[in-house]
Amino acid sequence: MGNALEWYDWNVYALMAPFFAAQFFVAGSAGTALLSSLAVFAVGFVARPVGGLLMGALSDRRGRRTAMLLSIALMAAGSLLIGLTPDHGTIGVLAPVLLVTARLAQGLSAGGEFAAAAAYLVESAPPGRKGLYSSFLYIGNLAGTLLASGLGALLALVLDADAMSSWGWRIPFLVGGVAALLLAVLRRGMNETLAPKARATTTGEGMFAPLRRNAGAALTLCGITAGATVVYYTWIVGLSAHAAAQAGVDRGSALLATTIAQVVLLAALPVVGILADRIGPRRMVMTFSGGFALACIPLHALAGVSFGGLLGAEIAGLLLFSGYGATAALVMAELFPKGARGTGIGLPYAATVAAFGGTAPYVSVWATDHAPGVAFPAYITLLCALTFLVARFRLAPDRPALVPPGDRPLGT
Repeated sequence: MGNALEWYDWNVYALMAPFFAAQFFVAGSAGTALLSSLAVFAVGFVARPVGGLLMGALSDRRGRRTAMLLSIALMAAGSLLIGLTPDHGTIGVLAPVLLVTARLAQGLSAGGEFAAAAAYLVESAPPGRKGLYSSFLYIGNLAGTLLASGLGALLALVLDADAMSSWGWRIPFLVGGVAALLLAVLRRGMNETLAPKARATTTGEGMFAPLRRNAGAALTLCGITAGATVVYYTWIVGLSAHAAAQAGVDRGSALLATTIAQVVLLAALPVVGILADRIGPRRMVMTFSGGFALACIPLHALAGVSFGGLLGAEIAGLLLFSGYGATAALVMAELFPKGARGTGIGLPYAATVAAFGGTAPYVSVWATDHAPGVAFPAYITLLCALTFLVARFRLAPDRPALVPPGDRPLGT
């Protein structure tokens, strides 16, 4: 629940930015104000690797529960600050300053949440259920995203444009902030999964020490993540825009296709997690990356044909992605010893997402304008091929289903 709320709060900003932009950035046109608010959205991506490092280290030294309490507290503070900050006409330049501060807090939170939650899920899972528990990481992500878009759509239907721009946009932030505070109280009662004897020592060590000791595992994580994150952000964010530009599919229908595909993925994740417990996570990652390397170009072309083509491409692509989404927490956590999992996952994962996932929509637009039509799907294909090779040669063979994975690292 906490992970879902984290991603709800993270995504509400982008959804509400068109409504509140002019209240925080008044210089120039409405378009300039929107661009300024979206630049602040990018600030959150810049802060994510920092959050991954700082809270990953906290997770290894003080425990997963402490890191996840701080994570959800930061997200709550950021959402409440945005929802309660007066507009530019009331407090002047302090309004955008507070907005940037809030987004930095949310970026730090999002960067730290993934690593601590991934480690916690795997460490709390009973033997033979690590794949199922691992799938709940992306279940939370998708549930939060769908909740944000659903509430945004409901408010836009109930309120007129003036009400949304004056005060309606604040409702999702206040709802998310208050809910995050309530869930922080629930998280206080969580059992700690990192025993004191397994925690990293701070004597004579810097925060980067676990990464230096596990450099090979960190590089493996980056290779596994590169193809997956560009697929995720393209299929969740960019493919609907591609269909609108190429096939003339209206924006509402394109977003509907993406929403339906996300619901299908949400239902598939626990099933794939159970399957991973039977045949192993390495096979699932290889199925995702190898399948996407073969199917990306035709699926991308299909999405640009019609609404039906977009819907089929969205569902097929996200079902393939489930091989990674259901097993990501398990694969990443077991690359590192327990006392290095927070740091080992936090910075490499957040940096790879920022470098490849965060730039995917921009690379897509650039490729469409400056290169042949297959340039961008070919780029995705190459990254998925890289992920396949890393999974094939850097992850240990899957163990029999009846043998609990334990704490032995998967990295070879």
